Amino acid sequence: MTKVLIIDDEPDTTMILQGMLKTTNFEVVTANSGAEGVEAVRQLNPDVVILDLMMPGMNGWDACRAIRAFSQVPILILSAVTNSDKVLRALDEGANDYLVKPAPKGVLISHIRNLTS
Repeated sequence: MTKVLIIDDEPDTTMILQGMLKTTNFEVVTANSGAEGVEAVRQLNPDVVILDLMMPGMNGWDACRAIRAFSQVPILILSAVTNSDKVLRALDEGANDYLVKPAPKGVLISHIRNLTS
């Protein structure tokens, strides 16, 4: 079973994504801050990380860079940010893929499977 870690500061978002992915036989773990998410990557060794960019404290760019300092886990950015410079910055920080919120369930699942195959 694929272990997915969702890092997003909005509990409603993590709950919706968790429910969506659990119906497709993913094991889903959530973290509601960048720092908590980085620690969860260290502790849980997920197969893929879904990471939001716009979070207070440690934002998604910083979390991505921190994760890349010790792990090559695939990182999928799922964010409302559409500014091309900010998208490029996320990819430059080590993200493997980028989707704009809200992503349709099938598209999200396809991207996760692509990153973990």
